[in-house]
Amino acid sequence: MSLSLYDVTLPVFTRMLANLLVFLDKAEADAAARKYSTEALADARLAPDMIPFRGQVMIATDHVKGCVSRLAGQPVPSWPDEEKTFDELRARVQKALDLLVTITPEAMQGSETREVTLKTRTGEVTLSGLDYVNQRAMPNFYFHVTTAYDILRHNGVPLGKSDFIG
Repeated sequence: MSLSLYDVTLPVFTRMLANLLVFLDKAEADAAARKYSTEALADARLAPDMIPFRGQVMIATDHVKGCVSRLAGQPVPSWPDEEKTFDELRARVQKALDLLVTITPEAMQGSETREVTLKTRTGEVTLSGLDYVNQRAMPNFYFHVTTAYDILRHNGVPLGKSDFIG
């Protein structure tokens, strides 16, 4: 039995976005226990030139919506990047989870060879669906989820590997 791109993307995105909700819950509980504002965490970063935590969450969800929409041959939804609070970030993650539920295996059938064209800073890049998933979508998604996790850990939120893995 061969796996489709639906099989290798949707379950991963769903699980990791659910784990991201756990990160937010644990960070909020830690902020309440240690009496600091989650606003400080939303704006936290590991280095001065990095995107803050809230941006990592936004970009992770952007990769989810972009990936599944492109592979399903659907327009990529446009979501403004305005989230500043944990509640707004939670809602954005939930919006991505809600989008995943609408994507069917049939919509993604044959997406391994479907051409995906991305606009980059240096121009357009066209990849097969399989190359897009392996070279762009999944690595970027994991990078931003991992960075979000790392920012919270760096700030003392009691997260562990089991929170990341789920």
